[in-house]
Amino acid sequence: MFARTLFTVLMLALSASQWPTIAQKVEALLHKEEPSDETAAKPVSTGSGQTVLTMAPGGHYAGTFKMNGKPIQAMIDTGASLVAINVSTARRLGISPAALDFRYDVNTANGSIKAAHVVLDRIEVGSIRVRDVDAFVLKDEALSSTLIGMSFLQKLKSYSADQRVMRLVQ
Repeated sequence: MFARTLFTVLMLALSASQWPTIAQKVEALLHKEEPSDETAAKPVSTGSGQTVLTMAPGGHYAGTFKMNGKPIQAMIDTGASLVAINVSTARRLGISPAALDFRYDVNTANGSIKAAHVVLDRIEVGSIRVRDVDAFVLKDEALSSTLIGMSFLQKLKSYSADQRVMRLVQ
């Protein structure tokens, strides 16, 4: 009887200690949170101009990209014509907000907004390095994360996604 009671108490204690972790995972699934720095997949170079991204928990291909030499968390978006960054990220990349001309109408999932056009010197991920990449800068309230769009992807030899892995080839 004592062993059964002890076993029950231990099981309850173990499950109680795991509750915060389980609750966080359920919360992330319910709110479809974007991967944080800790959960974003790390790009892996496979040599000879190839880099692989694994699918992040939210179902996106995301990781750390270098833009103008600065590490930036970003997500691949094949539906975006250009790379999209917000004003805060532009500032980190050495682009003066005062120099931005928000004159372009951009259609997003949230409607039409104004954007400024810039050309990024380079974007790197793993062993992939692309120069002179067109990008749009959006206001911080319009864009919370960086998107790697077709202006980067079309400069690659190829890209493909299969079985939770995206392969970029230069």
